[in-house]
Amino acid sequence: MQSHGPLLPLRSPWSSPIPLPLRHRTSFPTKPLCLAASSSFTVSDGELESRGFRVRRNPGGLDVAALNEVFARVGFPRRDPERLRRALGHAGEAVVWIEELAGGKPVAFARATGDGVFNAVVWDVVVDPSLQGTGLGKAVMERLVADLRATGVSNIALYAEPRVVGFYRLLGFAADPDGVRGMVLSRKNFQKQRKTR
Repeated sequence: MQSHGPLLPLRSPWSSPIPLPLRHRTSFPTKPLCLAASSSFTVSDGELESRGFRVRRNPGGLDVAALNEVFARVGFPRRDPERLRRALGHAGEAVVWIEELAGGKPVAFARATGDGVFNAVVWDVVVDPSLQGTGLGKAVMERLVADLRATGVSNIALYAEPRVVGFYRLLGFAADPDGVRGMVLSRKNFQKQRKTR
């Protein structure tokens, strides 16, 4: 995956902070975080249900093996299931996924990690290739961003491959705003750096 730095949302007004920090959790609440009004979404939860999908707002009930299958179909690397479960635990309630009503398999997914106060980074945004272009990616991203904003998080970053930058721009993200550049110390760069020493 090639990164061109984080895409950050353009500044816009948002509601006053609600003290709901994202925490490391081993169990997840049964009530969704859902702090934003569903009327603010392009596609409502009801419309998604009428199309055979259900929005989920925490990792409870998420089939990690099925999510790994979606990752593989979009070209992401498969993740070790236990490490993926730990990553989901660190995301706490900053997880939005859409499942098929028939079968309960995930078809769209996004998560974020952060400090729960100022900053968050969005990770692993995927939509099953057979359903891309149907609004599911926008549905998970609108809800994830709204939930983060409702907790008071105002700086939301993500990494995007060049082919999907336009998608994120339509959601209000901007590449390198105000000249700010993202930098990454990845495993690949770290190994390269060690070889040159």
